[in-house]
Amino acid sequence: QVQLVESGGGLVQPGGSLRLSCAASGLTFSFYDMSWYRQAPGKERELVAAIPSAGGSTNYADSVKGRFTISRDNAKNTVYLQMYSLKPEDTAVYYCNARHMRIAAFNYFGQGTQVTVSS
Repeated sequence: QVQLVESGGGLVQPGGSLRLSCAASGLTFSFYDMSWYRQAPGKERELVAAIPSAGGSTNYADSVKGRFTISRDNAKNTVYLQMYSLKPEDTAVYYCNARHMRIAAFNYFGQGTQVTVSS
């Protein structure tokens, strides 16, 4: 059974930093492209950052470029999202996503972790 467990969310002041982690189990982690999505109240879920199965080239939403960094450790089956210079508009539930690099049906989300940016 595939499990993606996010951690590291919380309440932070504007300008602060947080590091999210997503621990994966039940899958061959190195075969999966990993992403972070977020969903704010009343808004659709949006892609924040993505990293391919072998690492390397990453992609970011324009709204987080230069502030967020996605990385992965295939030895630990974990993907990270380092967030700097947080803004109130970054407030959302952040979800980890695993998508098999060849089989589209193998696509999984975690339960999410709340990030709240507020003074």
